[in-house]
Amino acid sequence: MSSTKIFKGDIVFTTTPERFTLIENGFIVVVNGKVDNVYTVLPETYKNFQITDYSNKLIIPGMNDLHCHASQFKHLGMAMDKELIPWLNDYTFPEESRFKDTEYSKRIYGKFIKEIWKQGTTRIALFATVHKNSSMDLIELFINSGLGAFVGKVNMDTNCPPYICETLESSLEDTEEMIIKYKDRSSLVKPIITPRFVPSCSSELLKGLGELSIKYNVPVQSHLSENRNEIAWVKELFPALKYYGDVYNKFNLFGQTPTLMAHCSFSSDEEIALMKENNVMAVHCPSSNLNVGSGMMPIRKFLDNNIRLGFGSDISGGHTCSIFKTMVYAIQVSKLFWANSNKEISFLSNPEAFYIATKGGGSFFGKVGSFEKDYEFDALIIDDSNLNYANYTLEQRLERFIYVGDDRHILHRYVSGNLIEEPKGIA
Repeated sequence: MSSTKIFKGDIVFTTTPERFTLIENGFIVVVNGKVDNVYTVLPETYKNFQITDYSNKLIIPGMNDLHCHASQFKHLGMAMDKELIPWLNDYTFPEESRFKDTEYSKRIYGKFIKEIWKQGTTRIALFATVHKNSSMDLIELFINSGLGAFVGKVNMDTNCPPYICETLESSLEDTEEMIIKYKDRSSLVKPIITPRFVPSCSSELLKGLGELSIKYNVPVQSHLSENRNEIAWVKELFPALKYYGDVYNKFNLFGQTPTLMAHCSFSSDEEIALMKENNVMAVHCPSSNLNVGSGMMPIRKFLDNNIRLGFGSDISGGHTCSIFKTMVYAIQVSKLFWANSNKEISFLSNPEAFYIATKGGGSFFGKVGSFEKDYEFDALIIDDSNLNYANYTLEQRLERFIYVGDDRHILHRYVSGNLIEEPKGIA
């Protein structure tokens, strides 16, 4: 039996990066959780249907976060005076080791899920830790929340502290167990294969993870060309391979199944060409890159090469869970590239940034991030009345909310047509 819902409000979304689609006092018809059509005038066919009336409020797609470390939530906004490798060794690895304790992990993960819900993130790709049980708890918490997620048990069997280092056998066995248990459990929450980064994984582990990804058709996520020292380290470990991404590719972890690669600050032309060929998605994490001092993705280069793009909060290298604020940082950083290029490299436009946060990033989850026909109705209802002045256009209202609004302006959140209330009883 089909379920039809109709929503009225000021609708803003992007079908392409070039421009917004703007419908004032429009209607979205949702059937079984998916957009059926968007109208400026509601057809007579629907005259007897109940309408959820959000008049004078913005209806926009939900935010998609494509790179985030849920286990680092407690350290949000801390240790921002360290570079990447010292930051990992001095702060991150000791904190992640605590997730062996499932009572502790449930408490932190519960608070994390409430925070991303609050910030308007409706789907997310996550690193957990090496611990199987707490990683599975994170999946269960997301299933109960109604939000969408890819959750990865992190894989590390070398070049990391002994208190958080796995054996090759346990890393592969635990990963496979999670995949089998959860690959078909939920339409919204799925496992994802997660080698932390090349230096933390032996060749045998990378090979085994690639085999699992293909055997079970499971996506992959990791880090790529984030930091110059890290890139040099990868070259020392794999001198026969041409560049960082070539290592993942050798082990079937670079687009052989859907793949997310975060940062890409110093990706070579060869690496970018392979990303394009293999349809690998690059994830821009501007807040994290600024805080940890790694470098910055030249996002225009990726756009010009038609590389798929998403945004990542990358907490706790990043200091905010808000993808709206991540959009602002991405635009600001792109303006530095623009200024330093004598204004020859175009900076990100508002529609481009919004597209990456919605339809671009959402594409990793399927038909997500737009209000086009057959897209999942993931949506945020924004009450910007205290930010709005007379005669603002819809585009101006959206821009103002992105820059100066916050979670207090998010009235409601929908995922696949379902209203998602604040998660209860999980923190």
